[in-house]
Amino acid sequence: MKYIGAHVSAAGGVHNAPLNASRIGATAFALFTKNQRQWSAKPLTEEEILSFKANCRQAGYAPGQILPHDSYLINLGHPDPEGLQQSRAAFIDEMRRCEQLGLIYLNFHPGSHLNRISEEACLARIAESINLALDATRGVTAVIENTAGQGTNLGHRFEHLAAIIAGVHDRSRVGVCLDTCHSFSAGYDLATPEGYAAALQRFDALVGFSFLRGVHLNDGKKPMGSRVDRHEKIGEGTLGLEAFRRVMNDPRFDGIPMILETPDESRWAEEIRLLTGMASEGKKAAGGKRGR
Repeated sequence: MKYIGAHVSAAGGVHNAPLNASRIGATAFALFTKNQRQWSAKPLTEEEILSFKANCRQAGYAPGQILPHDSYLINLGHPDPEGLQQSRAAFIDEMRRCEQLGLIYLNFHPGSHLNRISEEACLARIAESINLALDATRGVTAVIENTAGQGTNLGHRFEHLAAIIAGVHDRSRVGVCLDTCHSFSAGYDLATPEGYAAALQRFDALVGFSFLRGVHLNDGKKPMGSRVDRHEKIGEGTLGLEAFRRVMNDPRFDGIPMILETPDESRWAEEIRLLTGMASEGKKAAGGKRGR
């Protein structure tokens, strides 16, 4: 089964996020558990925690259908000791917030070397940052999101993801989120059947689908290999509708949160219906073939 949703607002409190997701017909959702553009936040209250869990139960969201995202300020591969320490402390705090809310994932961008250290040194710092966070928390998996490779951001090559995972001590608590726009912008051709098959074969060989914990469903504004992170509405960008039809009919993406981050939130309900319809078409086609 495909769990499809969007990164919804948690304005007014995290307990509002599942309600906002339910209103657009989502079967999965993402949220920020704090203001993503600030380093610190007030601790979650017991009332907020209980309300969030109650609203998730009421709307039918299990922890495995929710993919929270950390702050954009965090850089787990920061080249400067002070910046690295600040990022690690903030990341541990976010992991603990997920733990309090009964969530099992925290999605994050791996980090940037800022042209001050080598890629290898930065990847090693990211892995050690994950180790520290896992040691300080329980039950939450650190989910590395692949990037477009804009600027000095790492994570745009599957080799980067594999190197980070190799440096994590407890690999049962590390995973990957694949972003369709980021993958395409990084040079992985998801827009053609041949390119799609080759890209995912390479992902499986280098990283492994056993580590896949989520997907970000975004079309792109820029051409393949541009290494520019600009999302577009589903079917209106450089990937096109057929790329998403392939994803929605690929059983390797079953049972994980698939999250829209497309630029027009007023169209999320429509996009969820579109993607759900694609998945349903695939099931009907498969059923017809079995019946013959």
